[in-house]
Amino acid sequence: MMGARQEAQPALFCEFSLEDHVPQNHLLRSIDRFVDLSEIRTYLADFYSPTGRPSVDPELLIRMLLVGYCFGIRSERRLCEEVHLNLAYRWFCRLDLSDRIPDHSTFSKNRHGRFCDSELLRHLFETTVARCIKEGLVSGQRMAIDASLIEADANKQNSTPKEDWDPAQVNPADAPRAVLEYLETLDEAAFGAASEVRPKFTSHSDPASQWTAARKGPAFFSYSDNYLIDTDHGVIVDVEATRSIRQAEVGSTKTMLERVKAKFDLHPERLIADTAYGTAPMLGWLVDRKIAPHIPVFDKSGRSDGTWTRADFEWDAESNQYICPEGQELKQFRRNYSDPNRGPTGKGVAKYRCLKHTCQACPSKSRCCPNMDFRSITREEHEDARQVARDIAKTEQYVISMKLRKKVEMLFAHLKRILGLNRLRLRGPCGAKDEFLLAATAQNLRKLAKILPAAQQTRNA
Repeated sequence: MMGARQEAQPALFCEFSLEDHVPQNHLLRSIDRFVDLSEIRTYLADFYSPTGRPSVDPELLIRMLLVGYCFGIRSERRLCEEVHLNLAYRWFCRLDLSDRIPDHSTFSKNRHGRFCDSELLRHLFETTVARCIKEGLVSGQRMAIDASLIEADANKQNSTPKEDWDPAQVNPADAPRAVLEYLETLDEAAFGAASEVRPKFTSHSDPASQWTAARKGPAFFSYSDNYLIDTDHGVIVDVEATRSIRQAEVGSTKTMLERVKAKFDLHPERLIADTAYGTAPMLGWLVDRKIAPHIPVFDKSGRSDGTWTRADFEWDAESNQYICPEGQELKQFRRNYSDPNRGPTGKGVAKYRCLKHTCQACPSKSRCCPNMDFRSITREEHEDARQVARDIAKTEQYVISMKLRKKVEMLFAHLKRILGLNRLRLRGPCGAKDEFLLAATAQNLRKLAKILPAAQQTRNA
C-alpha cells in the first residue's frame, strides 16, 4: 500500500540540539578542544570604544575565519553562506539556529583596523604553537626552514616597468591601502631593503609583491611564505611573509629564530635547509650561535674544465695560507705591510696566491692554472663556518636531516592543494601576513586534531 504524501507542517514548538547533530568524529570537534580564545576580549579591549553600539563578537569572527582556512573556503562571502547552512560550522562558531551570521564586510573592517593594529592573528598563531609545545609535539632540537611562492592578487597588465617606476612620485593622499603599506615597508629587510636590485615590473595594485620567474615558467607577481618548523611532528613554530627573492627569504631565517627564542625559549641544536640558505654569512651566523647548519654549502668555486678546484687545496689556519697538491704555499701577504690589491675586496673575501716563478716551474701547471701565470684562490670571510657545514654533510645525521627537510615541503603542498592557498586574496604586506598566519594556524590545529583526536562518545540507545 502506498503511503500518504508527507507535507511539512510548521510546529508550534521545536526542540533541536546542534550537539546531537554534529558527528562525534567530525574534524571540528577535535579542533575545538585546542582553540583557546578566552583572552581575546582582554587582548582587544584597548582597540574598542567604551561607548557606541555593541560590535560583532570578535571570537565569532576568529572562529569563522578558522573554519574558512581549515576547510579551504577562500571567499568570505561564501564562508558566511557555508556557516549559515552547515550545522557543524554553526556549532563550532557557537551559533544557534536562530542566530544571524555577520555580513562579509565585517571581516574587512576588522582586519584592516583592530586586528592589524593589535597583531591579533600573530597572537592567535603563537597561542596555537604554545598549545603544541604543551602537548609535547615540539622539542625544539631539530628545525627546518623553507619558503614557497604564493601568487599575489596582481597582474602584468596593471604594472609599470622599472624604468618608469618611482616611489617618490606616489601621492599618499590618493594611494590605496596596499600602496601605503608598500611605502611603509621600503626600508624593511623583508621587503624594500632586501635588495638594491629593482624588480623588472611593479604592480599598481600591489607594488610590494615581487615580479618573479622562479618557477621556470611564465613570470608573475608573488610573495614568499616562509615556514620554520619543528621536525618531530611537522609543527610550524613561526611564519613570515617576504618578497620573493633569496636575500629576503634567507634574512627571514634570523628573524624567526630570534623570535621563537624570545617567545618560546626554543633554541635548535640544528637547522635544516636547502642550498639557498647555505651562503657564507648565513652559515657564519648559525655557527656563532651554536646551531649546527645541516645545509648544503652555496659554493661556486667549482670548475668545469677539469682543473683543480679550491677543495683540492689544503687550508693551514696556523700560517694563514693554502697548500696546493704539489706542496707549494699560497699566501695572502708576503711582506710586512698590507698590499691593498691582495687584501680583502670589501665583500668579505681575501685572495691567496702563489709566486709566479713557482707556478711556471710546476709540473702540474696544466692541471692547476693552464691559462694564467700563477694560481690564486679566494677565501670567504666565513669560510670556517662553510667548512663546518661541509664536515656535517659527510655524517649520517646529515642524511637523516635531508629526509626530514621534506616535512616542510609537504606542509607547503598541503597548504596549496588541501587548503587552496595558491593565490592570495588580500593585497599588501599586511594582507600577505594575515593570510599566511591564518593558514599556518589552521595547519597546526589540524595537526593537533590528527595526532590527538577527540575521544569518541557512545550514545545511549
